[in-house]
Amino acid sequence: MDIIFEQARLPGGWARNVRFTVEAGCIAAITPDADPAGCTRAAGAAIPAITNLHSHAFQRAMAGLAEQSRAGVDDFWAWRGAMYGFLRKLTPDDVEAIAAMLYVELLEQGYGGIVEFHYLHNDPDGRPYADPAEMAHAIRRAAATSGIGLTLAPVLYTSSGFGGKPALDGQKRFLMDPDAFLRLLDDTGAEALAFHSLRAVTPEQMARVLEQVSPDIPIHIHVSEQTGEVDECIAATGRRPVEWLLDQGLLTPRWTLVHATHMTDAEAEGAARAGATVALCPSTEGNLGDGFFNAPAFLGAGGSFGIGSDSHVSTSPVEELRWFEYGRRLQARKRTLGAGGGEHVGAWLWLAAAAAATRPTGRSAGLLAVGAAADFVVLDTDHPALTGRDGDLILDSLVFSGQGSVREVWAGGERRVQNGRHIAREAVARAYRKTIERLKA
Repeated sequence: MDIIFEQARLPGGWARNVRFTVEAGCIAAITPDADPAGCTRAAGAAIPAITNLHSHAFQRAMAGLAEQSRAGVDDFWAWRGAMYGFLRKLTPDDVEAIAAMLYVELLEQGYGGIVEFHYLHNDPDGRPYADPAEMAHAIRRAAATSGIGLTLAPVLYTSSGFGGKPALDGQKRFLMDPDAFLRLLDDTGAEALAFHSLRAVTPEQMARVLEQVSPDIPIHIHVSEQTGEVDECIAATGRRPVEWLLDQGLLTPRWTLVHATHMTDAEAEGAARAGATVALCPSTEGNLGDGFFNAPAFLGAGGSFGIGSDSHVSTSPVEELRWFEYGRRLQARKRTLGAGGGEHVGAWLWLAAAAAATRPTGRSAGLLAVGAAADFVVLDTDHPALTGRDGDLILDSLVFSGQGSVREVWAGGERRVQNGRHIAREAVARAYRKTIERLKA
């Protein structure tokens, strides 16, 4: 299949009349200044789609339900209790409907892929389903319906706190022992694995899993999201969370640290030198009052960051990137920090977050380059925020003022969004509304 775009942001810069030859969902050839004859045409400016590096899909349906002060939800831990209550009713069919709606929304905003940090394994009583992978299959079906590129990362979750503390009642749907978890990885064909956090998995359990899996599989973990978690880790191990991972020699380029909000300079520099990617979720981190990421030390040491939407209070990559950048500016009380060197800041933010996808997903993504996934965002250059913009000013304007300017999104070489709307939106939305009505009953 050949697709031609009016202009496209290639790794070396912008080019016009660019033909992409797509084979098996990947870019097989790129030809600038191409003859459009015989090609599928897409009007607008093509940029690489971003992969959402961190998702708990079921939480999209509870966005907005924990914002009442009378509920006493004043920090992460109280919010977590509200989340436990919400998930008591969820069936696999519910999760499929919620995830499909979420993935449609994410595609419409410019995400082309997602890492699903999947820890909702068991039935409401905490028992495994007849097929222990039933919930994971629901996620796979939702991804297939939407067409988003899925990296399934099943999660090992065994305890409520450091030292293997017994799980709480609200956590019983998450629990799985290491042997069952290893079987789940095989049964689901998982593209990645996740340890929920250092507080929810013991070092021995981590070692057991790491001994049995491929040395190349991507690994994701929540780490240092809240100061309370850091304090508990120090009390239990004598080390801060990222410090402990570094001291154990665990961190390599296949690791993705989710949030990593409260890192010291030494931790941030160590994680960057180890090649670990950080998955930032600024809208969720802001919603929960987690704090600001230590960007100066991590980026200064050459660290790679991507973005995720985590609890999905936002479905927009533009909003995540703005939150990240504005947080840095508020901390430094300066403007246009970029990565140094005077780049177009919006372009740097979008392209850096897109290019970070390869190691966390184990597949080439986030670049309009031969061999990469054919995941394109096509921008409406007639949109008021983008009209008259050229080159990387298009990306600056997208990130800082251009929400709503996405015209098309292609995932795996298939056009999933046209004229700003997903091609399956109506059917997916009907199923979602039916699910929400049932959950309200």
